[in-house]
Amino acid sequence: MSDDDYIYDEATGEWRPASEVKQAAAAAAAPVVRDAAGNVLADGDSVVLVKDLKVKGANQTLKQGTVIRSIRLTENVEEIDCRHDTIKGLVLRTEFVRKR
Repeated sequence: MSDDDYIYDEATGEWRPASEVKQAAAAAAAPVVRDAAGNVLADGDSVVLVKDLKVKGANQTLKQGTVIRSIRLTENVEEIDCRHDTIKGLVLRTEFVRKR
């Protein structure tokens, strides 16, 4: 396809440039990950825990207000990968974190 190609968009009933349709499809396919307050999260963000969490297998509790830096998004929009100083390979649910 070249930039001169147009595609008929059935949703709007208009002819749109092919490049615009591709961008819209790519944006729609990307999942949006939100924290407990509804803020959008991205890779590399820092988050704060909103409640105390008992960590299974580590016999440790992460306290409310603990800062977790440099998160990574997963395929599941309800979970994020992160690392804490004492716990490696930590996966947190987004309902327990707030963007810092």
